[in-house]
Amino acid sequence: MKWNKKNTLWMTVLSVLGIVCFPANPLVLTGVLEVNSYTAMFVVGWVVWAIGMALVLSPIIMFPRRGGISKGDSFVKTTRLVNTGIYAMVRNPQYLGGILSIFVTTFLWYPHWLFAVLGVAGTVIVYQSIKDEERQLLERFGDEYSLYMQNVPRMNILAGVIRLLKRRGYSSGENRP
Repeated sequence: MKWNKKNTLWMTVLSVLGIVCFPANPLVLTGVLEVNSYTAMFVVGWVVWAIGMALVLSPIIMFPRRGGISKGDSFVKTTRLVNTGIYAMVRNPQYLGGILSIFVTTFLWYPHWLFAVLGVAGTVIVYQSIKDEERQLLERFGDEYSLYMQNVPRMNILAGVIRLLKRRGYSSGENRP
């Protein structure tokens, strides 16, 4: 992402929201907010958190293996479009993971209207950040990224799994035993 005043402002707001909505929540732990916790939601929250964190780590694992990164370079210095593994199902798994592991998990652990409102605000900012980053990826990878965008959803992992199965012929029963 190219940094300018607008991006710096939004990233600052997103950072503050990430801290305020972090699952090990400072507002709850310090007693500023008192919330009821429900065992079922808390357990689901742990599952959502684990899935989210796995998605957050995906570029750190996938990019060095598939992104054409020179030895010793950062995982963000990809020279090839990665469109396999989780990236065959969703274009932005790390952002989806951040939304799940911060905003959704916090609400599941501490169901309070404030976390719902802040989670929606954080999700909107993340979504806008994705759109800005994708414009840059279109410039960087051109037609290859444009085709990728047509085949793989931005963040809807369920739709991505369905599309992937269709591309591999599972919906017509071709590959069934």
